[in-house]
Amino acid sequence: MNYLANSLTILSLVCGFVSIIFSLESHFTFASWAIVLSVILDGLDGQIARKNSTPSEFGKELDSLVDVVSFGIAPSVLSYTFIYRSFHLWSTLALFFYLFCSVMRLAKYNITPKEKLSSYFYGLPTTVSGGVVASFILMYRKKEYLSLPRPVPFVFLIIVVILAILMVSRVKYLNLDGLKELIGKKIKLTVLVLTLLLTTAAFSKRAGVSLFALFVIYLIFSPFVVKRLDSHT
Repeated sequence: MNYLANSLTILSLVCGFVSIIFSLESHFTFASWAIVLSVILDGLDGQIARKNSTPSEFGKELDSLVDVVSFGIAPSVLSYTFIYRSFHLWSTLALFFYLFCSVMRLAKYNITPKEKLSSYFYGLPTTVSGGVVASFILMYRKKEYLSLPRPVPFVFLIIVVILAILMVSRVKYLNLDGLKELIGKKIKLTVLVLTLLLTTAAFSKRAGVSLFALFVIYLIFSPFVVKRLDSHT
């Protein structure tokens, strides 16, 4: 089981690396989709790893290192090459801050006792922050602007900084165990519905908007769901 989980983790790394290459070659749509695919693979390898009766420390460390590439470096490179095509001091600092916070988020996760992560994470998961960045760029890539509307780079900069702060915050975000606790025996149906929603979003004409909405819904409402779960325990 560990071999399968680690194989999916490596595939996630491949997606992160490919995203960086696509970004440097100005294939921004493919670069964004590579990050989204990495999000899906990261979720799958996590689920498979949880089914193993003997957790792998190697797999845990491998997963975190891969997440740095796929959800830290790859979104930063994609953002800089698409939104800010020439050197810009403030955007460089903001994107480095995003990368720094993603690394800190993963380091904190690795040293947090698992009993404290029974139904939630502390801080926004890097998968979600990477998904927000990729889907935001997909929204504007679909419209194929020759140049972005003037407010977009500034708005994007604000979003990046907010994501960075949330990653290292103490805000609680729902994990899959918390989702199981919330919906009880309907977990398989919920996963099926979410898969259908993601698939529909991916193949819709407004894929970027649909994916961005899904990630933002989690980002905004997940802390309230966790608070509700805590109040019932």
